Amino acid sequence: MKFKILLYTIMTTVMVSGCSDFLKEYSQDTDYVRSWEDLNELLIGDGYLPQFQSDNIANVNDNEYFIHFLGDELDENTISYDGNTMQYDGKEKVFGYYTWQARSGQNDSYTGFNKENECWEQMYKHINVVNNIIYSANKLPETTQGEKIGKSKVDGEARFLRAYYYFFLVNLYGKAYTPSTASTDLGVPIKTSETVEDKIFNRNTVQECYDLILSDLQIAERELTEYGKQKTIYRADSTAVNFLFSRVYLYMQNWDKASEYAQKVIDSHPSLTQLNTIQQNKGIVSPSSAENIFSMGSNALCNFTTSEYKSFTISDSIYNLYSDDDLRKTKYIWTYGTFHGYKKMDMLSTTLTQTEDMPDYYFYAYDSPYNKITTELSDKFLFRSSEAYLIKAEAEAYMGHDEEARKMLNTLRQYRYKTGTDYEVAATGYDLIKTIRCERERELCLEGQRWFDLRRYAVCEKYPEAKSIIHHYYYYVNRDSYEKTSCHVFTLEPNDWGYTLPIPHETLLMNTGMKNNERGERTFYVE
Repeated sequence: MKFKILLYTIMTTVMVSGCSDFLKEYSQDTDYVRSWEDLNELLIGDGYLPQFQSDNIANVNDNEYFIHFLGDELDENTISYDGNTMQYDGKEKVFGYYTWQARSGQNDSYTGFNKENECWEQMYKHINVVNNIIYSANKLPETTQGEKIGKSKVDGEARFLRAYYYFFLVNLYGKAYTPSTASTDLGVPIKTSETVEDKIFNRNTVQECYDLILSDLQIAERELTEYGKQKTIYRADSTAVNFLFSRVYLYMQNWDKASEYAQKVIDSHPSLTQLNTIQQNKGIVSPSSAENIFSMGSNALCNFTTSEYKSFTISDSIYNLYSDDDLRKTKYIWTYGTFHGYKKMDMLSTTLTQTEDMPDYYFYAYDSPYNKITTELSDKFLFRSSEAYLIKAEAEAYMGHDEEARKMLNTLRQYRYKTGTDYEVAATGYDLIKTIRCERERELCLEGQRWFDLRRYAVCEKYPEAKSIIHHYYYYVNRDSYEKTSCHVFTLEPNDWGYTLPIPHETLLMNTGMKNNERGERTFYVE
């Protein structure tokens, strides 16, 4: 079934049921707060996405949704309908995203609309939580050094999270950052107060959103540096802050700053994993990986292995990016005949008897829906040291520092290729940029980065790169049938308005006068 899913990973990680009121103030009782330890408990409660490692993800994904922002990466067996699951229902739910409709909730019969604002609402719920934590932290006493450091810890983490949430929101609902137009391009509404605000909200500019992100990260860097190293990757420290700084500056095309902060990450966390040493049941996306810097949430991709080797697949176009000497071709991908499965994370099964040459291996290694197992590490909300090398390589190449860029790129590649392989890159100029972009696609495949990368490449002032994306959407005799009745082909052209999501319809209704993003008519042809 050629049902390639377009976007957007956030829903798989944070979407739960809730009220549709835009920016509704959820009850967060901070009256009990007497110390920074109280706020620390709140941070690891409803305010922190790691709590969605539990049944919430499995419940959501088993029922209806698997939305991914992978651009054009998936192929015709992305999701195979299995009459024992609800994947077919999910197919219609994501139609509006997958085919870049003017409204994301558009159903595939064009007779109505699905709810559109779950992600938006849930992200603002988290923002409200961290707003309360920031407010309460700044009211705490600082009579002892311990109180001062503790206050810095919770305030720093809360600001890091708020920056992270707004970074995702503005990159879904605002245009890709363009230095010449960011001050007028519309982003998302900014709310930093802890109180309920009875007013109509409007959208801030992309620049204002990025200004808040940078301001929060600056404070977080100072405060978390003072606190020191965290004991777990599920809590942010100064290395995680510097990592997000480097990614934000990369998107802003501030190459010097992107390189500077990527180097800070490499200096404090240089570890890379030699793929030859990964055990059979382990993946690069693993709680034990030496590359981990920060993670929150869980990995829901495994929910779509329910049809064994007919289920979620990686397209041939992605598989063919890897040479036979590239260990990622077998360490990141499982192949059975023409089927390519996802293999970057730890196996969920601890008692696996199947071997990789058996058709049901994929199902038993990674299946979770029936027993609601979730992984301990997200692949979409994950900072790995390998990305820091790629960020620095890309930034240095844009600045014309080809030797330094190649050094960063080849440092990573030596951990990804078979021993004795000539892995070193010698390209220069634009060829080097293209090589680095391709390396990002190989290294970060299925980690939720591709859609954002496609958007920012299109507006890159030095080496712009825009492409057309084609998606095929099949209709069937009925939900229990494999017999196709028609195929509608949709194309996303370069600079298309579909590269920016529409503001959720429910949000526009609640906030009279709020401007939507530019929309048009999405056409298709029948194949």
